[in-house]
Amino acid sequence: MWADGQNTPKSVWAIAERQHGVVTRGQLLEIGLTRRAVEHRLRKGRLHHVRDGGRVWRGVYAVGRPELTRRGRWMAAALCAGPDAVLSHETAAALWGFRRYGGAREIELTVPASGRRPPGLRVHRRATLAGEDRAAHDGIPVTSPLRTLIDLGTRLQPRQLEAAINEADKLDLIDPEALRAAIKTRAGLHGIASLRTILDRRTFVLTDSELERRFLRLASRAGLPRPETGRYLNGFKVDFYWAKLGLVVETDGLRYHRTPAQQARDRQRDQSHAAAGLMPLRFTHAQVTFHPDDVVGTLIAVSSRLRGRIA
Repeated sequence: MWADGQNTPKSVWAIAERQHGVVTRGQLLEIGLTRRAVEHRLRKGRLHHVRDGGRVWRGVYAVGRPELTRRGRWMAAALCAGPDAVLSHETAAALWGFRRYGGAREIELTVPASGRRPPGLRVHRRATLAGEDRAAHDGIPVTSPLRTLIDLGTRLQPRQLEAAINEADKLDLIDPEALRAAIKTRAGLHGIASLRTILDRRTFVLTDSELERRFLRLASRAGLPRPETGRYLNGFKVDFYWAKLGLVVETDGLRYHRTPAQQARDRQRDQSHAAAGLMPLRFTHAQVTFHPDDVVGTLIAVSSRLRGRIA
């Protein structure tokens, strides 16, 4: 019996804790277990094969119980694919937190050209992957945020890619200026052209939500130039601000179920802007989503009046 009284060495638990509940056969042999000891623990249920459906991911085991968290399965996939494998594409974006991950989606990895291809995984083979394109997040090997966005540029629609860039910025993983500078050194990689188009300084605006991105498209239809975003005015952070027009716009998403106190604060915000000589407008999720033409019409009418006032 091992020193911890659980028939499993403490070092195994330490590795499993660090690796989201999984260990490799190689790691078990390195800490002193024999092949026979590993097989014995598999029979006794102290170790469990990691499976994809009915297929076994060879050489990697769950410790203690067969169920793994999502991160545990991601780690198991990377370990099973070999020492140079990293999560990539949609799976990497989900790990970093700037794309949602569907439960039925295949785990994606990038491996060397000669790397292994475990069953049930979507494997991308590359002859080389630069060191700066490799990272670890929560202990899991993964492509860097920059490389992940480049890879997403090969498959996402422009709106989806724009959303991913915004989310990466919100998470302080990479900001648009750093992204613009970095892609200049990556000429020739697939996905760069899509990123370059999205990051065009004349059109790209940082936003906090899909609702705000939808609103920006309506503002463009109304002939409005690119606004400032996230600016503090009169003690409040506003969604959109056109300084030359003196126009402030707020968008209220589905998450805003306005309580009386919140409604009072909204009125206070709008009144503070009006008292400072600004024109405050507020659009709801329903207006932006289901009545876009009305929003565009309002923006055209108000901006026209404000331009006349300036003239």
